[in-house]
Amino acid sequence: MYRTLGALAVGLCAAAAAQAHFPFVVPDDKGQSAKVVFSDNLEPDTNVNIEKIANTKLALRDATGKDTALEFKKQEGYLAVNVPGTGNRVVFGVTDYGVLQKGDSKPFKLVYYPKAVLGAANAAALGEKAGLDVIADGASAKVRFRVLAAGKPVADSEVTVMLPGGNKKAVATDKEGYTPTFEGAGRYGVYAKLIEAKAGEHGGKKFEEIRHYATLVCDVAK
Repeated sequence: MYRTLGALAVGLCAAAAAQAHFPFVVPDDKGQSAKVVFSDNLEPDTNVNIEKIANTKLALRDATGKDTALEFKKQEGYLAVNVPGTGNRVVFGVTDYGVLQKGDSKPFKLVYYPKAVLGAANAAALGEKAGLDVIADGASAKVRFRVLAAGKPVADSEVTVMLPGGNKKAVATDKEGYTPTFEGAGRYGVYAKLIEAKAGEHGGKKFEEIRHYATLVCDVAK
């Protein structure tokens, strides 16, 4: 089982989340295309250069479990993706953001794992190859989320849930990686954090830890 290092108080997490930007895969209403945005909500932020996430690698997992690479086109404020097929599908990917350092703090490698479920919100985990993954678990306008790293539960993960009504709620996962249950049908957006105490070098820059963020967009039925 994985645990985050130095989990912050939920109140502080919520304050920080208000300013944070993450890549989200946002499907259209028909499930035929999606926008990958880099924003603090599920709408494109045209004030942010989309080139920041232009190295994102995307794939589609169809209803049979087959994975196929997806291509995208850069648009103003988002990456446009065609999503082939019908039925329950998952669009997922990895965004390598490189090595960053804020002030005198330790340098860190930043990796995002954007994901969206098209169709029923419940979907199987991506598996052991996923550095960080968020899955939905629920039915009948109730849902909770689970955070997994390499297929194993992450306890005490800082999770922010964007509710269908537009509000955000910061929570932490339990020992099995689950958030509390949320009520209400509609579109949810989620992001979760895991800090890995692992030093290394990437792109000619040294880092002392890896910060993983997984995002999920899904629709919960009534």
